[in-house]
Amino acid sequence: MLSILRKARLKDKEMRILMLGLDNAGKTTIVKQIMNEDVTTVSPTLGFIIKTIDFQGYRLNIWDVGGQKTLRSYWKNYFEKTDTLIWVVDATDRLRVDDCRDELAGLLLEEVRCHPRRHHCARPRRVLPVPG
Repeated sequence: MLSILRKARLKDKEMRILMLGLDNAGKTTIVKQIMNEDVTTVSPTLGFIIKTIDFQGYRLNIWDVGGQKTLRSYWKNYFEKTDTLIWVVDATDRLRVDDCRDELAGLLLEEVRCHPRRHHCARPRRVLPVPG
């Protein structure tokens, strides 16, 4: 009985973080920086990579999912049991800003359709202009 309670308690302290974005947006680089890994050699993620880090009493399972066009139709399959979505944008890639917006909008629309009561919306206090 005690081991069951421990497992339930650990589950409450565990979070699944899903990192998505277009290919070459920087998802893997961010994860490697969080994990204090070498970022000088980063190659495209084919499929997904899971990294786990303990942070302030929580176990964070970071799911870094590839952003290639051929993988995007599978993104919705990763939402199950996800606590947080981090959408990564390469702000210097102006040619794909519209693609980035459209992919995120389509993904969120699909997720709202499947789980209509699970969503919250946050509005930033200020929007910074894009340099250039």
